[in-house]
Amino acid sequence: MTPTDHVALQARLQPDRPAAVDLASGRSWTYAELDDAIARAVRVLRQRGLGEGDRFATLARNRVLLAVLHLACARLGAMFVPLNWRLSPAEVASLVEDAAPALIVGDGFLAAAGLQGLDLDVLQAEIDAAEPEAAGPADRERPSLILYTSGTSGRPKGAMLSERNLDQTAINFGRLGKVTHESVFLVDAPMFHIIGLITSIRPVLMHGGTILVSDGFEPSRTLARLGDPKLGVTHYFCVPQMAAMLRAQPAFDASALKRLTAIFTGGAPHPASDIRAWLAQGIPVVDGYGMSEAGTVFGMPADPVLIDGRAGSAGLPMPAVFTRIVDDQDNDCPAGVPGELLLKGDNVFLGYWRRSDETARAFTADGWFRTGDIAVADAEGYHWLVDRKKDMFISGGENVYPAEIEAALADHPTILECAVVGVPDPQWGEVGHLVATCREGTALDLAEVLAHLESRLARYKLPKGLTLVSALPRTASGKILKTVLRERLTAERA
Repeated sequence: MTPTDHVALQARLQPDRPAAVDLASGRSWTYAELDDAIARAVRVLRQRGLGEGDRFATLARNRVLLAVLHLACARLGAMFVPLNWRLSPAEVASLVEDAAPALIVGDGFLAAAGLQGLDLDVLQAEIDAAEPEAAGPADRERPSLILYTSGTSGRPKGAMLSERNLDQTAINFGRLGKVTHESVFLVDAPMFHIIGLITSIRPVLMHGGTILVSDGFEPSRTLARLGDPKLGVTHYFCVPQMAAMLRAQPAFDASALKRLTAIFTGGAPHPASDIRAWLAQGIPVVDGYGMSEAGTVFGMPADPVLIDGRAGSAGLPMPAVFTRIVDDQDNDCPAGVPGELLLKGDNVFLGYWRRSDETARAFTADGWFRTGDIAVADAEGYHWLVDRKKDMFISGGENVYPAEIEAALADHPTILECAVVGVPDPQWGEVGHLVATCREGTALDLAEVLAHLESRLARYKLPKGLTLVSALPRTASGKILKTVLRERLTAERA
């Protein structure tokens, strides 16, 4: 039988090699067992009515079963839709309405979100008892994954990714991360993000290594696992804020981490001083740049000397990733001049689910994807991300869009007008700060704002500070000058 994917191939090349371990339950799978589990999952999902083009949603903490189900969807021709359990019930309901899944499964987060769905433990038992379904030819151009990412207006939109797209991310990260059949990845980034579901899993399975799936990031527990010689972790991917929490642990011992190829970081800016602090203790920290719509784009070499020379750089593009940096007229910028980053390549997504207009706006007439990020490249091709074209900021690796928060405050009886901006924060990288004017004769405090927002938005989106002003600064045309607000607030916090 012809293998349909990389797990099926590895099941034939090295059937008895460890493929996956679920750290919470202790259950493990060889490649032969993992391939068999995917084939059983295909049969169960088909019996439950899932077919080509259908969406299959999950709302659950990390477990190996989520990776199995995604790969089963790819073989079946369905689309896997992992939902962010950090969102409020109203936000989750909005995503479910948009995705219109044929089936929803999950753990305790289902009830917390007020959703009716199938419990993952029940589904796991069905898969274990099922007969495997023989693999057939798979269309690698079909979308197998929808990852929801907020747009500049804060309206969620689903990035559709095909197996061809995901394979290219596996290739790209595999090259920069020195991934081999001996690699062991600890996976505790949430699997509703591309870092947890794709970047930390697909390169390993492609090369025949092992994934150790954790149900979540707990700094002391994660640090102990990274240093455990029995686990033998060689690769770990996290956002910079998670890396900083690891170094801040009382039990931190750099000598216990020497088997790591590197700690890989992305999803938010990483201060050069923090990167060099890791280097000083003998641990390479490989920063990179990627996004839901394009997977792995840039990465630094896993070489301490090269990292030290350009600490803070997002690194080099992989050979199959084509990049341009352009000005407001889409003219190419010379080296050293910042502009909007455009991308093209097999890693770039197919488009936004049910958002044809937004898909069209996201690409140039000749097919380049507009990232909305401002970048600059040096003469050797190293890239730095210097700004974001819109007002979005990143808090703890999560994209936060001020327009969404401002919209949720539009009906607050005290607020006349408001603006949210991202300001630097030592723990989360950036946090939101609300600047507001009050209606005459009223007053406002942060606790009142949070009470208004807590049932509407995820906690990481809630502003961490409040400043009341008599008027917001505006341009001559009436647009709020968020750059002025950000500068003032940053200066006050310095």
